Amino acid sequence: MTTSEPGLQDPYTAPHFASSALLTIDVQRDFLSEAPYGVPDTTEILPALRRTVSAFRAAGRPVVHVVRLYEEGGGNADPVRRRLLESGVRIAAPGTPGSEPADGILPEGAPALDPELLLSGRPQRLGEYDYAVFKPRWGAFHRTCLEELLRELGVDTLVFAGCNLPNCPRASITQASERDFRVALVRDAVSRVTDSALSELAGIGVHLLDTATLEERLAEAAQAND
Repeated sequence: MTTSEPGLQDPYTAPHFASSALLTIDVQRDFLSEAPYGVPDTTEILPALRRTVSAFRAAGRPVVHVVRLYEEGGGNADPVRRRLLESGVRIAAPGTPGSEPADGILPEGAPALDPELLLSGRPQRLGEYDYAVFKPRWGAFHRTCLEELLRELGVDTLVFAGCNLPNCPRASITQASERDFRVALVRDAVSRVTDSALSELAGIGVHLLDTATLEERLAEAAQAND
């Protein structure tokens, strides 16, 4: 355990990996480092993120891919992005290759995203353990079906990864904490990480761990349930 991690024995914040779900945030092709409007360091986290999603599936735990789908003209986008989208720029546009999750993130044989279903506010099943949910703003819980889905799945602990920590993951983490979920962050599977941000998140009870530690914890939880 690092000094920035909250106590694993804290009865209110300690993660319950046996009842956890992974939330990947905005890990879509148009947001990868090399894309025209991509986010620095996002492509670089993909190896760790692929290990993370694989570990959750191996443990039989849910993986929810929270995605953006910017409609033409940007009418459903955050105000700060509307001017760019109104200019004709297309980012994560519904039905385009750039809106799809990055290679190796979804399970083999997963269908393409269904924009009509997702924009209607419903979750899309992508595999035995995988789902997609559309979010219209920074936070994954704002005007989405996410909380309802997680409660139906019996989840009380959320593990976050994806793109990019100062914006959507951080907003989503705050919203999760406000809903009394136990929260963890895979620090090597999220882009644009800083030490100060990690320290601040630890201060609100977020458990910080790396991919290798996560794999161990999930395996231990799966064995305990056998």
